[in-house]
Amino acid sequence: MKKIALWEAKHPKTVLLLAVLLLIPALIGYVCTGVNYDILSYLPDELESMQGERVLDETFNTAGISIVITEDMQPKYTLALKNEILKVDGVASVIWVDTLADIGIPADALPDVLKNVFYSADGTKTMMLVRYDPAGGEGSDLKAIAQIKTLLGENAFMSGLSVIVDDTREICDSQAPLYIAVAVALALAVMALMMESWFQPLIVLLSLGIAVLYNMGTNFFLGEISFITQCVAAVLQLGVTMDYSIFLIDRYSEEKKHYPAREEAMAAAVTKSFAALAGSSLTTVFGFLALCFMHLKLGFDIGFVMAKGVVFGIFTVVFVLPSIVLIFEKQILKYRHRSFIPDLTKVNEFTLKHKKAFALLFLLLLAPSYLIQKDIDLYYSMNKALPGYLTSMQGFEKLKNDFDMACTQFIIVDDSIPAAKLMEMESKLENMDGVSSLLAYNSIVGPAIPDDILPDEIMELCKQDGLQLFLVNSKFDPATPELTAQLQQMERIVKSYDPNAYITGEGAIVQGLIDTTDRDFAVTAVLSVAAIFILIAIVFKSVTLPIILVLSIELAIWLNLSLSVIMGKEASFVDPTVINCIQLGATVDYAILLTTRFREELRFAPKQEAMLKAVKMAQQSIFQSAAVFFAATFGVYVVCDIYIVRGMCALLARGAIISEFVIILFLAPLLVVCEGFIAKTTQSWRLPAQEED
Repeated sequence: MKKIALWEAKHPKTVLLLAVLLLIPALIGYVCTGVNYDILSYLPDELESMQGERVLDETFNTAGISIVITEDMQPKYTLALKNEILKVDGVASVIWVDTLADIGIPADALPDVLKNVFYSADGTKTMMLVRYDPAGGEGSDLKAIAQIKTLLGENAFMSGLSVIVDDTREICDSQAPLYIAVAVALALAVMALMMESWFQPLIVLLSLGIAVLYNMGTNFFLGEISFITQCVAAVLQLGVTMDYSIFLIDRYSEEKKHYPAREEAMAAAVTKSFAALAGSSLTTVFGFLALCFMHLKLGFDIGFVMAKGVVFGIFTVVFVLPSIVLIFEKQILKYRHRSFIPDLTKVNEFTLKHKKAFALLFLLLLAPSYLIQKDIDLYYSMNKALPGYLTSMQGFEKLKNDFDMACTQFIIVDDSIPAAKLMEMESKLENMDGVSSLLAYNSIVGPAIPDDILPDEIMELCKQDGLQLFLVNSKFDPATPELTAQLQQMERIVKSYDPNAYITGEGAIVQGLIDTTDRDFAVTAVLSVAAIFILIAIVFKSVTLPIILVLSIELAIWLNLSLSVIMGKEASFVDPTVINCIQLGATVDYAILLTTRFREELRFAPKQEAMLKAVKMAQQSIFQSAAVFFAATFGVYVVCDIYIVRGMCALLARGAIISEFVIILFLAPLLVVCEGFIAKTTQSWRLPAQEED
């Protein structure tokens, strides 16, 4: 490693040129990486609702069905809109009342099945079902939806899962560059104040920017990434790897005092920092990799990309940053200034003077914070994850308020079941509490009418390949106890007629999401804690330190989530899992840094004095890292309109600050109080001659 470090220190321009050239394939890979805007597509394939979705898509071509609502529009104008939609590339059919009846018939005179499904209770609003042509290829439905939106006037609205996906795509594509710009600007401002040179933040961001582009470019090999990863990966990578750069630069400043040539000093800094940086980064990598074990494949998407980002961060710090520092060292020195990091010496003296009280307070906070955070209110529906001004959200509100439709379930049964039995099943389903309407073959045409005289649109919607489809509209919102009970009752009814039937749709899929994420949270929490616990035990050769350090960050995580409960804030279903892994992996470094410094200072001073020196030296790096992490994620929170991303960034921003204060206020006194026990359970903790004070 020393030879490599010395070579790169002597050839900084060559190294930087190679790093820049590698950006070319990275940029190409970034542009060519697909983005998945449908969170529900990450559910496990073994879920019955997902299997039903595949049948809907492959057999009935209705998995991505959309609903267009018109308000206070004469039938002839609604019919004209329908005909315009039919002309859109990718649209297979549009089903409205005119498919089965003359539009000249007043709504009140129509059969109940048509009136209840296609008209609102007051008759002023009507809706049509839009199906898409699978022959158009992947993404053709989104292109069609984008074109249909241009046809909608102020009295027309659109809803459905595919419309939500398209709205998510639009808002992400328009806002994602803004997230990065704001995060970078705020990170620059914070670093400029806290570092000792106005120019140094530019150096750090240049290095981290190269690492981010490497990471995002290599996502090409994954095929596609989720929109959540697309929005937050760069910001998170900036926040969790920035302290590696600062650590190397600070080490270089120290080594210059011992070497006559700056190239030798940089080589020594790289060599001596490498092991510490690699060990420190492993905790973060393990935290992210724990997400990869989620059954919800979104966890692998976020976890793998972010773990890869940390590796690229270390790579650029070790192999690229030294060259940049040496090339621009004159500018760094020219614009030096004093750091504006606050002096917390008095706070440290106070906490250590009352160390037993703070250690006791730490223990007293564990149980209530753990219990409170378990009651966090989670939402699972995308209706709460997106802003109300979007087309899909406005359409959803119209369906819910005017048609009494909060969500639609699709039931797929064997068409060979006798018509009388199917009509009996339909009757039971219609009489279920919370069912607002039902659309099925027999309810539309009756068993006496032959299939060959029915419109193709009805046959394609209701009957295909020996299967029959039912659309059941529910008054209950997804992810509510009422809908859960309704789905359970629906399953009992349907399975009694066809044990191989499928029940799918937004409500059923979201129910699968609830079951999956509940299991994922428990698994990832255990894995992340276990992995980091083992790593700390190996690094420090200790039995007690892993318990103390992990508990300190777990307390910060529980306090973070508990604040959401106390403030009555909802969180998205991914937040507890992601926060538990990311906050643990990213901020346990603070605890490791303080503990390492404390062990070093114990060789020269009694434990109280050693901790005062350790916390004074460590808190500068901790404060800088936490402040940049906070600034970057808080900036995204302020400008982001995607609530699922916004909420995650708010928790991460708050978590960075809480972790920082838990380390300074609680871990420092706790380590001093437990130092005697730590020494007995940790190999080579202090010199044998060191006596306790």
